[in-house]
Amino acid sequence: MTDNKHIAAVLELLASRICHDIISPVGAINNGIEFMREMGEDAGDEALDLIAYSAEQSSAKLAAFRMAYGAGGRDPNIKPEDVQKAFSALIKGEGKISQTWDPYGNLGPNDNNNPFPPAYCKMLMCSLMLAMEALPKGGYISVRPAMGDDAGSTAIIAEGEGATIRDNVEEAIAQKVDPDDLDPRLVHPYAIGVLALSYDYELTIKSQSDGRIEFLLKCPKPEEKDA
Repeated sequence: MTDNKHIAAVLELLASRICHDIISPVGAINNGIEFMREMGEDAGDEALDLIAYSAEQSSAKLAAFRMAYGAGGRDPNIKPEDVQKAFSALIKGEGKISQTWDPYGNLGPNDNNNPFPPAYCKMLMCSLMLAMEALPKGGYISVRPAMGDDAGSTAIIAEGEGATIRDNVEEAIAQKVDPDDLDPRLVHPYAIGVLALSYDYELTIKSQSDGRIEFLLKCPKPEEKDA
């Protein structure tokens, strides 16, 4: 029963987090519509621009959350280029963050023409969202194959002024935070840690330095090909 209570608490906090992130642009759409109703033709292009921008942001956030948390995110038909497109729409709104990586190139687990492991694109989107949260003042996010002992894995690097990992985020990813101590700020990394474990991934913070944070997404080993 205790486990069920913990699961329920995580689900509730995750729903709160998603709703919090979406309610602002949805509310702006409503405000724009109300303004147009009140002002009629005098509302002008400003109200339409507000509605269009807010609708775009709502759609981008829903698409990202669906890929990260929804069952559809593990669809093998989803490719890294789909992740890049969805993430580009997510970061477009504020314009503080840009991404620089080749979704068609070697990202680690697909080296030597190996197929991506199941749910790879789901976990890549989750990792990018964590990297985004580590750049409160903006910056750049890159994705590349990990090297050396980590070959076969993916490195996600966040670079920018003030790049930081907030308190207890690393512990939340590693499931070292009691669910009773979670809050909406920590439920995202905690949920990502749960997903990583369920799909045999391991997401860690490889290194932290001034203005640079590297996440490491360790992937399941590819199945051996028949001789």
